[in-house]
Amino acid sequence: MPVIDNAIYRGGARVATPSTLEETFETREAHGGFAWIGLYRPTTTELDAVASEFGLHPLAVEDARKGHQRAKLERYGETLFVVLRPARYLDDVEQVEFGELHVFVGPGFAITIRHAESPDLARVRHRLEATPELLAKGPEAVLYAVLDEVVDEYSPVDAGLENDIDEIEEQLFSGDPEVTRRIYDLASEVMDFQRATRPLVDMFGALERGFEKYDVDLELQRYLRDVKDHVIRIVERGESFRQLLQNALQVHATLVGQRQNEEMKRLTETSLAQSEQTKKISSWAAIIFAPTLVASVYGMNFTHMPELEWGIGYPGALVLMGAFALTLYLIFKRRNWL
Repeated sequence: MPVIDNAIYRGGARVATPSTLEETFETREAHGGFAWIGLYRPTTTELDAVASEFGLHPLAVEDARKGHQRAKLERYGETLFVVLRPARYLDDVEQVEFGELHVFVGPGFAITIRHAESPDLARVRHRLEATPELLAKGPEAVLYAVLDEVVDEYSPVDAGLENDIDEIEEQLFSGDPEVTRRIYDLASEVMDFQRATRPLVDMFGALERGFEKYDVDLELQRYLRDVKDHVIRIVERGESFRQLLQNALQVHATLVGQRQNEEMKRLTETSLAQSEQTKKISSWAAIIFAPTLVASVYGMNFTHMPELEWGIGYPGALVLMGAFALTLYLIFKRRNWL
């Protein structure tokens, strides 16, 4: 059912649990107190009914209906409209899952609209009901408790991202080819995390500026400032994560460059060694070719070859072959081919 929980509170205690929205409106009018209505992906009809009863601004209602909003705080008269981006870390896939939560707070009502499974607002309600002195402070106490829960749920996400970054540092120096993709994926998650948390600093600043104007309870102010301090730490951690990932990319690029240089050096050395071997082989082939040429000429069995009658023909041929080979050897040796 879209209506997850529906209650009337007065003096810090639940005094009624209406079964329908119509009954909620009637009970609140008759007995006072404030209504806390928890909705989960409500239908247009249900959202319009709530908006009509509590006089919610059409622009805020339109945002709540469509979803996919950035984290923000807007004030419409005496009504606050808050959009939060809760997150949770999924250990099995090592990824961050983001949700969306809308909160309307005004005189006599608090309306929470979830568009995802997180955060667990039932736990928030039970915690507030267990501390009636806080719940007695009215709808603003609900807003504080919801903000506190969302910010608390950022801590496991923070720890999960830190662990992933530690693993990346180990992968960098192991030569894992998948490390580049993982760095980019993790950088995208960190940026999404920053988009969810950064606006909270300004949101708390806006709430602080309205403390005196809207006569916010002093104790509640202290609670909200405590949550703000927590938010600032988380935002700073997100910045450090982003810087670490940028450094990891630079280190990775340097390591890849070093490996490529080493590979090019190895290929160059191999090419040079092959070139030296080619020179030697070519040199010896040329040296051997010289006597082979002379011998092949005199090996032709023709009758009319005057040189066959020379007395010095045989030793002359040997000397010619030796001189030819020696000359080539000395030339190649001088050029360091041998």
